[in-house]
Amino acid sequence: MKPNSYPPTPVEAWTAVDPRPLLSIYPPSEPLERPALPTKQRSPSFEAPYTLSTHIIPACYLRKGRFLPVPPSPPTNGVPKDEKARIMQQYKYDLRVARGAMLTDGYPKVLWNCLNRYARKGLNQSNKTGLTLFFAHANGFPKEIWEPTLATLLSSQASILIDEVWCWESIQHGDAALINRESISRYFDWSDNSRDMISFWTNFLPSETSSRVLPLHLPRVSEQETKRRLEVGFQSRKLMIVGHSYGGCTSTLATENYPHLVDSLILIDPVIAKPYASDSEVFQMSNAKTDALLMGSLTRRDTWKSREEVLTSYLRSPFFQAWHPDVLKIYIEAGIYDTTDAEGNSVVKLKMPGIYESIVFSERTVQLETWQNLANIPERIPLRWIVPGRSDADEFGPPGATGERCWSRPKNASNIRIAGAGHLIAQESPAEVGEDLRDFILEVYSDLYSQKSVARPNL
Repeated sequence: MKPNSYPPTPVEAWTAVDPRPLLSIYPPSEPLERPALPTKQRSPSFEAPYTLSTHIIPACYLRKGRFLPVPPSPPTNGVPKDEKARIMQQYKYDLRVARGAMLTDGYPKVLWNCLNRYARKGLNQSNKTGLTLFFAHANGFPKEIWEPTLATLLSSQASILIDEVWCWESIQHGDAALINRESISRYFDWSDNSRDMISFWTNFLPSETSSRVLPLHLPRVSEQETKRRLEVGFQSRKLMIVGHSYGGCTSTLATENYPHLVDSLILIDPVIAKPYASDSEVFQMSNAKTDALLMGSLTRRDTWKSREEVLTSYLRSPFFQAWHPDVLKIYIEAGIYDTTDAEGNSVVKLKMPGIYESIVFSERTVQLETWQNLANIPERIPLRWIVPGRSDADEFGPPGATGERCWSRPKNASNIRIAGAGHLIAQESPAEVGEDLRDFILEVYSDLYSQKSVARPNL
């Protein structure tokens, strides 16, 4: 791997928080009415010796947020400026303040997660390594958003070591959003995404990597296997987690609570912020940034006449112009679905409307709780930070916060700045992310060559 971009940096004191314990982790009881996949099974957008299949699992039964229906997107067209400001402030209050502290024993609700599985063809006992990659997306993106990064990684020398890749989808994103449309609440706690991940790892992830076809609805492993995983981890898998932004924070929280399940952790500018007192300048600055994200997503357009119109619209936006063309292409392909409007006209819509994104942005507790225990992640877990290299990129805290965060757990940690990239590194520089993951795997998992009949690549 390349040398560290940020040298070792001391971590200054912070205003300690008391992380809330996770709710119990278990799926709803059978029998369940299992949903169909809301969109057609796709083929991957890249060429590599891997087979793509999409799968559905039930999310954790207990939820932190009480159920209240998601409000409609705020009306903005033709609304006077003062009235629009009042409406937006009311939405902000409803989403951020009325949610409360979410100190609860849990609210039962049946929800679903979706995953994409990329399985290496021809796996057998002599050539498989057990290395399993788990990708967790940022807020607002479907599970397919990782394919441009996978195009680089799975065509590299490291691919021979990768048995399976699983790309996660949170309950209000992508296909999962379509399945859960009538069950999503206006109140969401990020820790529920962490618990849903843990439930997948302990209840539904098959015990062995393989090339065999798996059913759409993954069956539960045995109670004995779940218990064993919760106590000591996996027997035949090495779980390498890659999390971006919201997905980086929530996968880190999962790791902090069940570190024996995780073999390595790669964090792409995760939303993990050092806590500051509520009257501090840093806290107020962070609050303002969150408000801007919340307000921006509330007013996001979500309906067009065609995908061609979507592309034309996005290419006029500086926000989307910064994305790699392959990422924009897969976002329009997989983040949008065909439907009809109230008049019966054919239209395309975002699978995840802006109001869902705002609900996720409204949560600001878990990022602080996750920071509190970063230093306690066992040192045996390699920790890799992939962070923005653009000089004007926002930081989660005051200037210098990114470098400090990279050394919050100093041993067995490394970092790299991706030149020219802002916070949306996976969208702006997917090939560079894939190359860094390749280098990480070739260095950290080099011992897998000798353990199995895997040919070492010529580097």
